[in-house]
Amino acid sequence: MGRYGDEIRQLAAPLNDAADFDPLLDRIDGARIVMLGEASHGTHEFYQWRALLTRRLIEERGFSFVGVEGDWPDCDRVDRAVRCRGDAPDDPYEALEAFERWPTWMWANEEVVEFCRWLRDRNVGLEPGQRAGFHGLDVYSLWESMRELILHLREHDPARVAMAIEAYRCFEPFGEDPQRYAMATRFVPMSCEDDVVKLLRAAREHASTGGGGEEFTVRQNAEVVAGAERYYRAMVAGGANSWNVRDQHMMDTLDRLLAHYGPASKAVVWAHNTHVGDARATDMTRAGMFNLGQLGRERYGRDNVVLVGFGTHRGTVMAGSEWGAPMEVMRVPTARPGSLEDALHADAPPRAQFVFPPAGGDRPGLLTDWLDHRAIGVVYRPDREHWGNYVPTKLGDRYDAFCWFEQSRAVRPLHVYRVSTEEPETYPVGV
Repeated sequence: MGRYGDEIRQLAAPLNDAADFDPLLDRIDGARIVMLGEASHGTHEFYQWRALLTRRLIEERGFSFVGVEGDWPDCDRVDRAVRCRGDAPDDPYEALEAFERWPTWMWANEEVVEFCRWLRDRNVGLEPGQRAGFHGLDVYSLWESMRELILHLREHDPARVAMAIEAYRCFEPFGEDPQRYAMATRFVPMSCEDDVVKLLRAAREHASTGGGGEEFTVRQNAEVVAGAERYYRAMVAGGANSWNVRDQHMMDTLDRLLAHYGPASKAVVWAHNTHVGDARATDMTRAGMFNLGQLGRERYGRDNVVLVGFGTHRGTVMAGSEWGAPMEVMRVPTARPGSLEDALHADAPPRAQFVFPPAGGDRPGLLTDWLDHRAIGVVYRPDREHWGNYVPTKLGDRYDAFCWFEQSRAVRPLHVYRVSTEEPETYPVGV
């Protein structure tokens, strides 16, 4: 038995099928936002069980849409498929398979296809206003969103096309390379910010006067262009600001979606634990960073936002060895000694959920002590586990609940990937 053995056994509840989520649904109760995390972007169990819980939230609690850590234009094509739009394919697979921006496996995988097919099958028997959506919250799609804007304006508002093209041409010299643009703004007194602000203002005016039934999408693509331009300028300057610009954009997009769906709307969010778990319960705050989970609690109130973390002890994961590298199945070594994952490995069932008691009362040390908590990104080097990939965390303040999987495996991507046969060369057990 480990240090937290008794506490773990008292808090742990079985997680064998979707029906076992009853305690978590009771905890969610009347919340308007439920954020479901993941310790990596490439683990089958995280996607599978988020989908199972989300299905119950949509079917039984009337949740309106899923907002994911993905690009707006790509996810908009998925949304059109799942909400049975006449201009979309019948099978969401076609929209997901078309994802091209690295890392494609985050959303172009069989796990997401299965969920989106279920969502379409559910939606097809409902009136359009009752259909649950699928939307991207992220900020990266500067050029894609700008092209979508130009195409729409050419058809529905030709008078504004010249302004959109002017903004597009400002970015043209950088060959759709955000780093080239960002570096140029740092060393030369120029930027496309003014052109983007004019474009955003015009898109808002266009949306407010009607735009061929696509008013919200037009507005959102303009917001992405403006957010991406800010993000890339902040990124090259270094520090915490680029992270904050990105999470602020995701929160603002979530706000707009909730307003768009109406006053009774409710949202499920799928994103990494580092976005979902309240940053104030980690060392992110010391670095000057905030995140989506923190913003959600601050904006909507703690009772209206439920944050759920996910974690694993060992297995495999889909990732790349560096940014833009081919995706491959990598070994996830056993967790670092003294970490949260190590404690759960010692005393938790192989698959379990933990629904935490409310803050402020007498809470066990597992929820109040600082513990290292694993975080794997799209770039992963298993041989560096002994010094990286962990975030100091107060579990009970970072999340409201936690889903645990002792052993996990990589997602099943729709595109070709490489299998790594190399084990990490230097790591002792538990690191």
